[in-house]
Amino acid sequence: MKKSHEFRTAVRLNYAKVATQNNDCCTTNTVSCCDPEENLQQSPEELAQKMGYSIEELNQIPKEANMGLSCGNPHAIAQFKEGETVVDLGSGGGFDCFLAAKKVGETGHVIGVDMTHEMIAKARAQAQKANLSHVEFRLGEIEHLPIANETADHIISNCVINLSPEKEQVFKEAYRVLKPGGYLAISDVILTAELPESYHEDLQLYSGCISGAISIETYEELLRNAGFKDIQIEPKDESKEFIRDWEPNYDLENYIVSALIQARK
Repeated sequence: MKKSHEFRTAVRLNYAKVATQNNDCCTTNTVSCCDPEENLQQSPEELAQKMGYSIEELNQIPKEANMGLSCGNPHAIAQFKEGETVVDLGSGGGFDCFLAAKKVGETGHVIGVDMTHEMIAKARAQAQKANLSHVEFRLGEIEHLPIANETADHIISNCVINLSPEKEQVFKEAYRVLKPGGYLAISDVILTAELPESYHEDLQLYSGCISGAISIETYEELLRNAGFKDIQIEPKDESKEFIRDWEPNYDLENYIVSALIQARK
C-alpha cells in the first residue's frame, strides 16, 4: 500500500494543475473532473447543474470559481443563517465559500481551507475581485485545520474528504472547530462495493476522488467516533450517471456513488 504522503502529494499536484488551467475542467488531465469525449461539449455551469446546483446559485458567484470539481451540492442540506460562521474543508477555488457568503451575509464569516497554494491564490483573487471582505482563505490541511476551537456554526465540504488518507483525523478536527450544536454538511463519494485492489494503488484514481472512498458504514463509524450525532447519509443513485463519465473504462458506477452527509456536534 502506498504511503499517505504519496497520496497527499499526488492530490496536491493534481489540483495545483487544475487551479492554474483555464476555467474549463476539460483542459486538465484529472480523472473525475471530466472525460474528454463526454464533457468537451459541457460548460462548467452545465456540469455544476448535474451536481445539483441551480442557475440562481451559479449566478451568485464569480464564474472562475466554478471549475467543475463537485460531486454534489452540500448547500442542499446546509441551513445557514445571517451572521453565522461557515468553514469549508478543501475549498478549492472558493465555489462553495462564495455561495455560503451570500447566505450568511456581511455580518457572517466564511473560512475556506485548502492545502494547495495555487487554489488559495485563485480563491483570494476572486474574493477580492468580488469585494467579499467577509470571506477568507487559509492555507492548511484539513487534518490540521488552522482554525481555533468552536469557531464554526457550520462545516461544509464537497468531494474532498475522500482525498484524505487520514479521515478519522479530519472528523476529529471538524468536531473541534464546530461550536456546540454546530452542523456538518458534506457532499462526498462513498463505496457501494469493494474496489479492485489495483485501483487502490493507482495515484491517478486516488487524486480523482475514486480509490480513497469509504463505505457508508465506515463513514458513520468515523463520525460517531469523533463525537458526532444525528448522522444521516443519503446516497444519490442518480449520481451514477455522471460518475460513469469520470472514467468510462473503469465501470466506476458499480463501485461508488455520491452522497450527502450531515451530522451535528
